Amino acid sequence: MDININGMNVHYEVSGSGKAVIILHGWGASLEVMRPAAECFNEKMKVYNLDLPGFGGSDEPAGDDWDIYSYAGFIAEFVRRLGIEKPVILAHSFGGRIALILAGKKLIPVNKMILTGCAGIKPKRGIDYYAKVYTYKLSKKISKIIGFFGNDYEEKMKKKYGSEDYASASNKMRAVMVRAINEDLKYLMPDIDAPTLLVWGENDDATPLSDGKTMEKLIPDAGLIVMPDSGHFAFLENIGWFSNIVRNFCAKDMEEV
Repeated sequence: MDININGMNVHYEVSGSGKAVIILHGWGASLEVMRPAAECFNEKMKVYNLDLPGFGGSDEPAGDDWDIYSYAGFIAEFVRRLGIEKPVILAHSFGGRIALILAGKKLIPVNKMILTGCAGIKPKRGIDYYAKVYTYKLSKKISKIIGFFGNDYEEKMKKKYGSEDYASASNKMRAVMVRAINEDLKYLMPDIDAPTLLVWGENDDATPLSDGKTMEKLIPDAGLIVMPDSGHFAFLENIGWFSNIVRNFCAKDMEEV
């Protein structure tokens, strides 16, 4: 299915019936990655699984000033347009940033949240990170001074010194990504009143387990489950276990069809 919101064509899937669930994927992913998570609800809830703007089958964000708050506003409008009432939100990584804003700023009524490998805490940067950043910035200045290296040289530097997600994104999405990762959402967490289940991979190197522990402390009604020997996509690595956790957490919602 597709819907046009604020001039953007957005692709989404709907499955099941009953109380609502919204699934938000991570950066560089799509609704396809999240289909196993959608299946956890076993058709006993109405699941909306969508491609966020700029990913999968959805258009890139309209305008050049999109940030993580723009994504949250977009989801709030998606909820309004489709008449979704007090959904459960299941979000991974970048999608978790959106969920934190939706619940923390009360943009929509939220039933419960399931956040796995959730982003939203500004990472502590080591000297290696800053060395890469300053090397890239220096190379960019040099390329402009010398001139004949041109855009090809600058693009090579982005790929060499930037993350894989950054290197594979369009210029517009790179700007969105930079604005998102520099936003620390800890200030919103004490204001979240939705029961929140945090599911983390023990060896997550994108959003470290320490982030999950911080969220557990800051979100008033939160609990943390750690999946051993798992990484950033712990929910896919342990989909059977994850499915049981989700069904237990949402058992009452699944019964009230």
